[in-house]
Amino acid sequence: MKRRRVRGGMAAHPSPFSPFGRRRRRYPWLKLGGRRALAARRRPARPLRPADLAREHGLSTQAVRNYEDENILPPAERSPAGYRLYRSLHAQALRAFLALRSGYGHQIAAEIMRAANRGDDESLFRAIDRAHADLLRERDTLAEVSAALGELAGAEIPAEPDGKGVTIGALAHRLGMHPASVRKWEQAGILRPERDRAGYRLYTAADVRDAQMARHLRRGGYRLSQIRQFTDQLRRAGGTPALGALLSEWRSRLRLRSRAMLSGSRELDLYLDERTRAADLTENPQET
Repeated sequence: MKRRRVRGGMAAHPSPFSPFGRRRRRYPWLKLGGRRALAARRRPARPLRPADLAREHGLSTQAVRNYEDENILPPAERSPAGYRLYRSLHAQALRAFLALRSGYGHQIAAEIMRAANRGDDESLFRAIDRAHADLLRERDTLAEVSAALGELAGAEIPAEPDGKGVTIGALAHRLGMHPASVRKWEQAGILRPERDRAGYRLYTAADVRDAQMARHLRRGGYRLSQIRQFTDQLRRAGGTPALGALLSEWRSRLRLRSRAMLSGSRELDLYLDERTRAADLTENPQET
């Protein structure tokens, strides 16, 4: 069979590497031109199932559905059979919530996500600002406790004028607390006052020191059981050096929480950008 030739000496049969040959049949969208080709390449991704979102974070599918029911995730689409269909927007919402929860806690993270899904920027930023203000107050409390530790470490415990101790009312007044709170500390084992012949409580200088440190630790968010462990160590050690390890752990906890809040804010920012893009496509479906 005689091969037909064309001008320039090239074979009439197209090369498999030619954009007008097999590649054209392999990629049908190349037949389209301009805006139609671009739109074909930007078709919506395959919908995601609850299991797809859950698998990324090691969650159960029920947990994902619960987050949607609690308005932490935006409402999902529904298939004709009634199954939930998620998009990349929902995947980023879940990433943002879980990242926020590590730094802000479950309650505040949920509040932030609900405000974001409502488009309520004012409530969203107020929740974030409150959390940062609480963290700053805790840092200030840590600084106060550290300063108090330095003062107590360099000073001897002063003796009471009468050598007996102070009453519960006088101690509560010195601490700026109600006497009932002081009694609660005693029930928790933080304070161990002596009793006079009439049965009234008397707090020694060492008790006053323990109460002052307990007040600072309580303001720092420590539970009564944790404070009791510290005061027990303080009594066994006979001084304030035992508090050093506790303050170091507290400082590390604040540092980790600050980093977690930064990570959560980053994921939240990505989610807000995703919501803006989704809203723009909804309002202007012809834009690409």
